[in-house]
This record gives sequence, structure tokens and C-alpha cells, in this order.
Amino acid sequence: MTVIDAAEWASPPPTGGHLMPSPFHGERLKALRTDAGWSQAELAAKIDSDARQVSRYENNKVAPGLEAVIRIAQTFNVTVDYLLIEQAERRPLNAPSSHLDARLADLDQLTDDERATITNVIDALITKSKLRAITGDAG
Repeated sequence: MTVIDAAEWASPPPTGGHLMPSPFHGERLKALRTDAGWSQAELAAKIDSDARQVSRYENNKVAPGLEAVIRIAQTFNVTVDYLLIEQAERRPLNAPSSHLDARLADLDQLTDDERATITNVIDALITKSKLRAITGDAG
């Protein structure tokens, strides 16, 4: 966590404004954009901005406001925390809802070994399903 002392905060830099640290991760925005195969101008059109502003976001020159962060998250279907928190994992903003959602949320209560066991079982069932599809076996 960056701490700004009161004297530094009270004296704005010569360019105007305050040098407030931003939690926004511009490099993640750039990676999302390039993975999507979009130019800065194409992304700008999707988030109601302009290419220069997208460049500033990506290079951490300026931080987007809350509304822009939300538009970015919606555009790439990622959670806002992924854009703001370094340790946050990439997760979909609009995850499909199913009857398993509540059960999956409970997995956090298990030990690492128990979660690994469940992961192995799921992987085995998925592999079995794929093999069934390949071989045409009904089950």
C-alpha cells in the first residue's frame, strides 16, 4: 500500500491534479485488448472513449473512472476486481448460472487436498464424456 504524506498531497504537481496512486492495471487491459485482436481505436469505440485515452489507460498514465472500468469489465466479460487488484484471478463477469453455483461456492471450505480430489474426479468425468462422444458410446 502506498502512503502519501500530507505535505505531498497538499502540493499538486506542476501539471495539475494530484499524483494519486491508481489500482488500475493497464497491462491487463492491453493484454485483454490484444487477445481480442482489437486495436486501441476498436476498443475505444466499444467503451465509449477514444484511442488516445485507451493508450493512457494501458500505459498507466491515467486511471479510468469507475464508469469506464465497468464498461471495460463488461466489454471483456471480466470482473472489476481483475482490473483493479493485482492478486485477482481472471473470472467472467457474467458467469453462467446453474444449480451447482452454491455448491461450488462451498468448495472454499475444503482443504487443498480435498479440492484436488474433487478436481481429479471432475477431470476424469469430463475425459470419460469426451471419449464417449468420440466413440459414439451412449453410456
